[in-house]
Amino acid sequence: MWILALWLLPVLCKFSLAGLPTKPENISCIFYFDRNLTCTWSPEKETNDTSYTVRMTYSYGKSSCTVNATEASCSFPSYCAIAPDNCSVEVEAQNNDGKAISAITYWDLNSIAKTEPPIILSVNPISNRMFQIRWKPWEKIHVFSLTCMIRFRTVNSSHWTEVDLEDCDRVFNLTGLQAFTPYVLALRFRFNESRYWSKWSKEETRTTMEEVPHVLDLWRILEPADVNGDRKVLLLWKKARGAPVLEKTFGYNIQYSAENSTNVTEINNITTQHYELLLLGQTHRVSVTSFNSLGKSQEAVLRIPDAHEETFQCIKGMQAYIAEPLLVVNWQSSIPEVDTWIVEWIPETAESKFPALCWESVSRVTNWTIEQDKLEPFTCYNISVYPVLGHHVGEPYSIQAYAKEKAPTSGPNTTVNNIGLKTAVVTWKEIPKSIRNGFIHNYTIFYQAEGGKKLSKTVNSHTLQYDLESLTRRTSYTVSVMASTRAGGTIGSSINFKTSSISVFEIVLLTSLIGGGLLLLSIKTVTFSLRKPNSRLTHLCCPDVPNPAESSLATWFGDDFKKKSNMKETENSGNAEDQVLKPCPVPADLTDKLVVNFENFLEVVSTVEAGKGQESVLGGEANEYVTSPSRADCPPGKSFKEPSVLTEAASEDCHSQSPGMVEETYSELDNQPLPSCQSPRLEPPCEERAQNLYLKNSVTTREFLMHENIPEYSKGEI
Repeated sequence: MWILALWLLPVLCKFSLAGLPTKPENISCIFYFDRNLTCTWSPEKETNDTSYTVRMTYSYGKSSCTVNATEASCSFPSYCAIAPDNCSVEVEAQNNDGKAISAITYWDLNSIAKTEPPIILSVNPISNRMFQIRWKPWEKIHVFSLTCMIRFRTVNSSHWTEVDLEDCDRVFNLTGLQAFTPYVLALRFRFNESRYWSKWSKEETRTTMEEVPHVLDLWRILEPADVNGDRKVLLLWKKARGAPVLEKTFGYNIQYSAENSTNVTEINNITTQHYELLLLGQTHRVSVTSFNSLGKSQEAVLRIPDAHEETFQCIKGMQAYIAEPLLVVNWQSSIPEVDTWIVEWIPETAESKFPALCWESVSRVTNWTIEQDKLEPFTCYNISVYPVLGHHVGEPYSIQAYAKEKAPTSGPNTTVNNIGLKTAVVTWKEIPKSIRNGFIHNYTIFYQAEGGKKLSKTVNSHTLQYDLESLTRRTSYTVSVMASTRAGGTIGSSINFKTSSISVFEIVLLTSLIGGGLLLLSIKTVTFSLRKPNSRLTHLCCPDVPNPAESSLATWFGDDFKKKSNMKETENSGNAEDQVLKPCPVPADLTDKLVVNFENFLEVVSTVEAGKGQESVLGGEANEYVTSPSRADCPPGKSFKEPSVLTEAASEDCHSQSPGMVEETYSELDNQPLPSCQSPRLEPPCEERAQNLYLKNSVTTREFLMHENIPEYSKGEI
């Protein structure tokens, strides 16, 4: 039983403590002068019904005041809090389960005092750069030391300038202002010991007094010089940065002259802020002044160099970046003496410099800022900085920048080239600047096989093609390219392609193997065909050439000629040397007659062959005739074998027979009857067919060895 009681006791205590209110902490008090003392604490809200009792002692502990509250704040009436005084505050929280009391806190009313905003009675301009301000507190404060703060700005500016006033008199002067400029002013104050400022007073607007105009900012736009060095110069001027906003100007005066010359040209009463001059081919000095009712400004001087003069360089580098809400341009100078710069900026899409060109003078710094809202968003600007040393203008340094960027309006156009088995080259074009909307920082190539996972590759902005590798053979792919700026990217149109199923190397290799095989097969076929003597290819490549020694011409003269020829062949068959022609006595003109008669005979034979084919020349007997090798109707293998017989027979007769026999032989030749169609007088029907040159030459060029003892025969006997 005791063991159970000891176990339940901590549990019951814990349950009872869980319902107590939270102890108040972080007590904070503010003394609203002549109104009340307000205190707050934490926690601000309780989960159950909790009430608070706040006890305060004041008059340095001599008196007390108690206030009840249902929330985590309360206020003591003004009679309980009168500065200067020290007081203490204690907070007790109570609910149905019990109480919780905070620690006691102590407060100096002067250190936590807060007043109402002051009242500005008047703001009067007493010069062109100073205001006199009269003010008073809302409360009746006489014995306390005060600290004041005034803030002011020009009407067109959002930047406030705050000034602490140690001697916070009811009347004070605000100096360091610009002439003839409207200002907005406000004032606040506090007790010297207090940590709390009053709220700002109601704003007042006043304008400083007018004075003579300030010196102008002067610039120029140089046109190209002509052949004589003369050129047009457009002068531009405007109020300098820091000049009075409402500064009145009645007009402008221009003076210019050649350098080191006393002849000055003056142009007065110009009402615009630009003017064009035609300067001759030499260096000039130009000055511009403005004037109003109080006088004229100082001269703004600019030196216009000769067209061929070289200018100095001092800017080593330049950067542009965004620092919300400004565009910032920084540069580095190599000449410390240069402390004035002219900054030009113009949209890249501008067709001409004027009037799109904007410019501004910068002094004693090497940076320039401009609000982003004053520039066109998503437009590329050309920014140039010119160093100015005295009246000399140096070589500019240029850079491009965007005030605001966004994703490109459209993506790049993409093509795919050199498609191989596992590779392809993706090429794209640059996006036109008019739709880039910012600087292109990178390109991302997306490609995906049909039914596969989407892959991507990222390259820098200078790359306009990418080689896809490790692709799958004979597979369809979809590819697209995304161009990205700082603000985002835009994907161009997709394009489909399919990898090759066979490479060029494989095609060449396969073609080489097939071609080589066919070549070897052709060589083998030709070689095998040439080995066969009677094959058509053999006759085509190696035709038979007729041998005159085997001519059958002798058969054309009948049996008598054959018998004589055979007799001579029999007699001379045993001796090989007898085959050579031997000299024998013949008539002197025998050779000419033989040649003429034989040529006539060949013409007749050719005519008969063209007309009658295989008709016999002698008595209708079946004989073979000599034909031209070029004729298509000659049987192969027989056309040129017969003529050699006659030549051989004639040779034998010349060597073996007596002169009488020779005469007899040629008499028979002359008396041999010819068919009526083969008359030597008739024109052959086939003149276009060429005669057998081999046979003709073999007869007409044969030389007969004439024996000097052969008796001459008259032409009539032959």
